[in-house]
Amino acid sequence: MLKIKEMKKRYIACSLLVLFLAGIGACKKLLPPAPADEEILDGPVEGLTSEQKIRFLEGDRAFNDEVFTAETGLGPYFVANSCGSCHAGDGKGHPFTTLTRFGQADTNGNTYMNSGGPQLQNRAIPGFAPETVPAGASFSKFTPPANTGLGFLELLTDAQIIANADPNDLNGDGISGVANYVSPPAYFIPKAFHTPVNGKYIGRFGKKAAAIDLWHQTVNAYVQDMGVTSEYATDEPYINGVQSPYGDPAPDPEVASSRVQNVIFYLRTLKAPVQRNKNNADVIAGKQTFVTIGCEKCHKAEWTTGKSDIEALSYKTFYPYTDLLLHDMGAGLNDGYTEGKALTSEWKTPPLWGLGLSKNSQGGKYYLMHDGRATSIEQAIQLHGGEAQNSNNAFQALSQNEKDNLIKFLESL
Repeated sequence: MLKIKEMKKRYIACSLLVLFLAGIGACKKLLPPAPADEEILDGPVEGLTSEQKIRFLEGDRAFNDEVFTAETGLGPYFVANSCGSCHAGDGKGHPFTTLTRFGQADTNGNTYMNSGGPQLQNRAIPGFAPETVPAGASFSKFTPPANTGLGFLELLTDAQIIANADPNDLNGDGISGVANYVSPPAYFIPKAFHTPVNGKYIGRFGKKAAAIDLWHQTVNAYVQDMGVTSEYATDEPYINGVQSPYGDPAPDPEVASSRVQNVIFYLRTLKAPVQRNKNNADVIAGKQTFVTIGCEKCHKAEWTTGKSDIEALSYKTFYPYTDLLLHDMGAGLNDGYTEGKALTSEWKTPPLWGLGLSKNSQGGKYYLMHDGRATSIEQAIQLHGGEAQNSNNAFQALSQNEKDNLIKFLESL
């Protein structure tokens, strides 16, 4: 009798196992396949250790899943209530998430810091009135950029960046390119590849290259975008001429340093976008046209990192299509606002990698240039003036087939 019962138990166990495995197979058939690596911007760089992968996931959760409320530190004045709300899928932002920066009309600095500069907090928690741009203040709109591959860009040495600068256009090609030297925040810790000039360091991030590294960029985003204080930025900015603290319910600092550092690690270790269809004949032809008409002079294709404390980022060759320098883009893109030592018509060359995936995070439509004013790649090219005017003219002179191939190349990035 015991032997029969044992046989029945084994039969039931085997039957349940078969049903379980069959269920897994059925689920696999019902679930859509995972997107290919080249079709998404999210994901870690290859080569992270097990511990680093865990930290990447912790940073991912803090960046994409944590939604702040008034009780946990949001505001009382803010632009967004989470990091991910401005960078869906780690991609570019939408006009709805576009920021307003104001208060600096020349290279002498922001004169509206006591009036809320440099960023407009256009939302507020209940009981507080949103900020408004002071009368007479210069301002510009900034669309949030994509996040991927930033760790590679952060590692480029000042010497590498300066090697491409030509402030006096000595080669006579109409392109200068200058670095934006930025005063570091108190918490900034220079690395071996940073070279100070009069106490300032080259900015690498932001539309005007006003942030030196991802620590600088992340702390600013917490306090300026979400009104969330940290030990690195204990005071929120003036709002409508009123200095913090404002009497909001959350005690300062409102986010733990470990959380901020996890987000920084996440941003440093997001993979670089993967080019698609790079062996397609039209894409190859478009790349050649890109070089021929001079686009690659500013949108520099290839870079190589040096030694990093994250081994997966060390000595890696990557293709962001940027020189991280400021270029005068002409009167058409002069908003009358600037940051650091950049002129009002100067903008940092934005990386082009991931460009073809931009629509995925922008509601199915392109919103390009610093403020999203261009709704197609061709329109964005046509808005290039100043140092890029010659390339713009060369683009206009292309045949339709050559233009189409160039667009195909850019969409492959």
